[in-house]
Amino acid sequence: MDIYCGNLAYATTDDGLKAAFAAYGEVTSARVVTDRMTGRSKGFGFVEMPDAEQANAAIAALNGQDLDGRPIRVNESQPKPRDDRRGPRGGGFGGGRRDRGPRDTRW
Repeated sequence: MDIYCGNLAYATTDDGLKAAFAAYGEVTSARVVTDRMTGRSKGFGFVEMPDAEQANAAIAALNGQDLDGRPIRVNESQPKPRDDRRGPRGGGFGGGRRDRGPRDTRW
């Protein structure tokens, strides 16, 4: 089960996050998301636990608890929402003169 961890301190590392969850069961992976340009933590991360019972126990126990000086928010990870505002991929310029007759070349 994938678990979202929010409100992480900037000092929290992958190993620290893994250690917090390892007390409740097997942890497959733990990752603090970082900014590509600066390498600094973005304040959230993800933990993967193979056993759903252990994962739910960890969520219940750690949500709102202090980790590296901050109360963390822990819940089951939700899929990333799609951004349908832009329509189909393909840019927004160009394309054509469909169904508008011949091009007016007087411009």
